[in-house]
Amino acid sequence: MIKIPERVFVATSFIDLRMSFDRLAGVVRSALGDDPRGDALFVFHNQRRTMVKMLWHDTRGYCIFAKRLDRGTYRIPLAIPVGATRVTVSHRELALLLEGIDAKLLRDARRAASAR
Repeated sequence: MIKIPERVFVATSFIDLRMSFDRLAGVVRSALGDDPRGDALFVFHNQRRTMVKMLWHDTRGYCIFAKRLDRGTYRIPLAIPVGATRVTVSHRELALLLEGIDAKLLRDARRAASAR
């Protein structure tokens, strides 16, 4: 059975998702300032927010999960403190993020917010 770590961090900036285990672990060390072998899961996204990769270490080795949406974009947390390289999310928020949202709904929400 796959054990998902309790702590989940989402990177606030996009990266090249062609990276695999070692390069993603390097991003965790250098850009996010954390230990990739610790008890945390790290979520990365591409520039268009159509694909995510998750990296975590299960005490025996690195695990990667990748998902690409057919339509729409991923909802990366919008409440990002200034200068933050990552934000913490709950398991529920991670599940919602992985569901993705329809691009039309996102455009409509942005239009409504800018009209206010």
